[in-house]
Amino acid sequence: MGPEVTDDVTAAALARYDLVVDVRSPGEFAEDHIPGAVNLPVLSDAERAEVGTIYVRESRFKARRLGAAYVARNIGRHLETALADRGGGFHPLVYCWRGGMRSNAMATILSQVGWRTAVLAGGYRTYRRHVTARLYDGTLPHRFVLLDGHTGSGKTALLGLLAERGLQTLDLEGLAAHRGSLFGALAGQPQPSQKLFESRLLSALDGLDPARLVVAEAESSKIGDRMIPPALWTRLSEAPFVELTATPQARARYLVQAYGELTADRAALEEAFGRLPVRPSRERLSGWRALADAGQFAELALALLSLHYDPAYARGRKARDRTRLGEVALDPNETAALSAAADAIVQFVGRA
Repeated sequence: MGPEVTDDVTAAALARYDLVVDVRSPGEFAEDHIPGAVNLPVLSDAERAEVGTIYVRESRFKARRLGAAYVARNIGRHLETALADRGGGFHPLVYCWRGGMRSNAMATILSQVGWRTAVLAGGYRTYRRHVTARLYDGTLPHRFVLLDGHTGSGKTALLGLLAERGLQTLDLEGLAAHRGSLFGALAGQPQPSQKLFESRLLSALDGLDPARLVVAEAESSKIGDRMIPPALWTRLSEAPFVELTATPQARARYLVQAYGELTADRAALEEAFGRLPVRPSRERLSGWRALADAGQFAELALALLSLHYDPAYARGRKARDRTRLGEVALDPNETAALSAAADAIVQFVGRA
């Protein structure tokens, strides 16, 4: 019996399979893929490029013959390794770029093994249309409460504490692999592509109960280089918020700890200085470098808060028109203060 064919990529449908197998090349997989999918490529990046070049410049027949040899060899290796421990009841879903030769080759062989195998009609493109329909063209059912406050007020730490207390949370900065500020890039961890960010985001949203409030950090429309899709941005823009307040000195100390890898990397720090939207004067930049040379990073953070972060936050607040549920004052450096703030936020969310 040959493979089944499906075009259902909802979370509930995907959960019915034992494994979602992405047979595209590693490069295609890295750009974006169905969350939870495992990459078992039938052509490597180099093999795919070689076959494509021969197809265009030499002979379609030669390209197909070479491609078939690579595909057969790679599928055989997957059967001997990644799929070697799968029993007779194994039920996988296989997809490639558009539901063509690569996925059908893998699915046909898996079916011949005796496994009940399905192929995603239209491949990744079907899945991508689903993501776009949900995040760009649709309306999300979720309702949010936002944690708002100046940079360094402990919003990310509080989000984790609220999750521990049983509230639903959405960690947008975690999904985007960026702390959402000018200096917010994570050392050694590039941001996902926009498409992969959206895939992760939709998967996270599908894991939330729309009947319950979701707590998220107040963000701008972009987190680093990643844009928040319109359907979610609409919900966030209309959400009520709890305002966190802390002294500039406390926030500066918090930032030194939170951005420790940046203070340890002078080249990265210099690069961040160069990204400031308002270019600092030569004298000011020289003063900042002197503070960094002296290890006075709390003073440097305080200067950056005053020059860049706090004015940007004030401008953003003027542009927002949302309901303020209440205010929580805290020192984000103190564990007890963070815990008390989380308890207070739970109360505000409960009344929202």
